Amino acid sequence: MARRREITGADGLPLTAWEHSGGPGAASGPAVLLLHGLMGRASQWAGTARRLVGRHRVVALDQRGHGHSPKPEGPYSREAYVGDAAAAIEQLGLGPAVVVGHAMGALTAWQLAARRPSLVGAVVLCDMRAAAVGEADQRSWEEWFRAWPVPFPSLDAVRRWFAEEDPRVEGRRPARGEFFAEVMEEGGDGWRPVFDRRHMLRSREPWVHDAHWEELAQVPCPALVVRGPDGDLGRAEAQEMVRVLPRGAYAEVPDAGHLVPWDQPEAWCTAIESFLADVAHAPDAAAAPVCRVG
Repeated sequence: MARRREITGADGLPLTAWEHSGGPGAASGPAVLLLHGLMGRASQWAGTARRLVGRHRVVALDQRGHGHSPKPEGPYSREAYVGDAAAAIEQLGLGPAVVVGHAMGALTAWQLAARRPSLVGAVVLCDMRAAAVGEADQRSWEEWFRAWPVPFPSLDAVRRWFAEEDPRVEGRRPARGEFFAEVMEEGGDGWRPVFDRRHMLRSREPWVHDAHWEELAQVPCPALVVRGPDGDLGRAEAQEMVRVLPRGAYAEVPDAGHLVPWDQPEAWCTAIESFLADVAHAPDAAAAPVCRVG
């Protein structure tokens, strides 16, 4: 069960976080902050939280423009997202936390570790590129958003479109359908996303135009790079990210795409737990290298 927590993010924006509890005395390891990706929401981390809460205090953040947090016109800058994550750790007393991020959340995790190293003890970076994706990619997202047949008449229609009918999908992706069903809300005319697609495009701009290798190299803590073979992050780039990270590790989850934690939840959780065990058993958690996995 998750308890709602209210925090104040960067520039005074109120944000909603959800704290998962395993009962008195259950958390023996470091606290974990879960950061969803673009278009996601904190509730989607429920399965991961259930696996970690036995040993860790676990908090999932609804990032600005997402979930239960406000949807202002801006800013949706890297500074704002990183500031929000830092505020969550400081105000909830989580530091130094393990920050687990999917996609955009992964970029926030490694930028936070580079900029505010005292707040972060380790990071897990799932399917996020360090290289710039380019303007053509942003235009393809604009076209994709225009193709959404909103409002959807039902949640079943949402699941079907994103799992099977979406032109960006190859084959059938049930986990993808469920992912998008969870980020919809019902209105008078049907189901629409809880986020504003304009805000999502604005949030993507920093990795459309800019690469983020330099800050990756400044992450001092243990870092696990996770990818699926059918995701956005290619194997060569992922392995280069591991090489650039001072204390990088690598895990590849078979039969997974961009939504690794939801495509293969068991393998995803196993990879995280193995990484955290390696970090915990290192003779000197501040200096010992982390073995590569996967």
